[in-house]
Amino acid sequence: MPIFKKYRFLLIFAFGLYASVFSQSKIITVCATCEVKSIKDGVALAQDGDTIFIKKGTYKEHLITINKSVHIIGEDKPVLDGENNTESIFTVKATNFSISGLHFINVGMSYTKEIAGIFVSKSENFELKNNIFDHVFYAFIIQSSSYGVLKNNQIKGESKNETSSGNGVHMWKCDHMRIEQNNISGMRDGIYLEFVNKSHIYNNTSEHNIRYGLHFMFSNHNEYYQNEFKSNGAGVAVMFSKFIEMHHNTFHFNWGSASYGLLLKEIYDANIHDNVFEQNTIGINIDGCSRIDYQKNHFIRNGWALKFTGGCYVNTFEFNNFMHNAFDLSYNSRLNDNKFEANYWSEYNGYDIDKNGIGDVPFRPVKLFSYVVNNTPETLVLLRSLFVDIINFSEKVSPVFTPDNLKDNKPLMNPIDPIKD
Repeated sequence: MPIFKKYRFLLIFAFGLYASVFSQSKIITVCATCEVKSIKDGVALAQDGDTIFIKKGTYKEHLITINKSVHIIGEDKPVLDGENNTESIFTVKATNFSISGLHFINVGMSYTKEIAGIFVSKSENFELKNNIFDHVFYAFIIQSSSYGVLKNNQIKGESKNETSSGNGVHMWKCDHMRIEQNNISGMRDGIYLEFVNKSHIYNNTSEHNIRYGLHFMFSNHNEYYQNEFKSNGAGVAVMFSKFIEMHHNTFHFNWGSASYGLLLKEIYDANIHDNVFEQNTIGINIDGCSRIDYQKNHFIRNGWALKFTGGCYVNTFEFNNFMHNAFDLSYNSRLNDNKFEANYWSEYNGYDIDKNGIGDVPFRPVKLFSYVVNNTPETLVLLRSLFVDIINFSEKVSPVFTPDNLKDNKPLMNPIDPIKD
């Protein structure tokens, strides 16, 4: 058989098989006046490939178990009321399924078990999109799963403290996940990931959460981009992970005595670029991180733009804007193995005789007073005093407490271009 005829035969066979399966699938409609009145009954009647269409109304159900490839679609956001029961509303262990267009309320709270609007485990190839969650303990819990999409969900909690609240999106031991275009507020952590690899977190807004807008640990080869993290208790925490891309995100208005835009702890081999850190107590708090490239980030009106609190080696800071921060850099060691070059510093008062856009004298970003404040926080009240100006000038002329080689030898005279997507 000629090869093109062979492949044509296979295509025809595959298409026929798909058409046969599709033609056998059915739509099961659920409503108060329908033959099927509960979602549980609809799921029980369904076969692989079927669609369960839920009409507008309120359904007081929980522990709806899905173990088949079905598609659940809500019309005009039907309400699923968990009545604060200590069971998840949906528990799913399946492949090729989707849940969309539903409004979840009153998901119960427990101190001994994880309860969610949608609890997914050991599943593949699924979509959870266009859902609304109000007054929930956890919105999503996803574990031991892969190739899932969480998209365009609205999650709003009423958390009062960390111990009695859950996370908006909670993932454990997953891979190849996509978390996109979700709005999350009022939870403990907006997004929490642990042992989640090769995934993308894109265009989400996570704000006014009690602890972190985003919190991930032991999660490698991931990309986080075009997200907004705003007014969270302690900002964003990234811990014990490697091979990370974080770009075109905005971290702002994360204020508090122990708050920051971004906390990095033991992070290796990462790229952090084209982000905005604006009006945070600390823009980036860096602890024990190595081999990270920071480029084209904008640090604007933070308390500290960068704060090093542990051994950090072979990091590069190039083409970043440091604009109107109280302290551009806090450094806790006299040793420096990091490169600062070709950044813009609004505090730089040097000159450019040859008009090449690069300052003719180096800039030392570490002020002696930031060293003093690290050791005696109460001295911060002296920040704008003449005494502080004098000691900062003396340290700039003859460094004693700060690293002698921590300087930008090519400071830019003008800010770098604004962020471009």
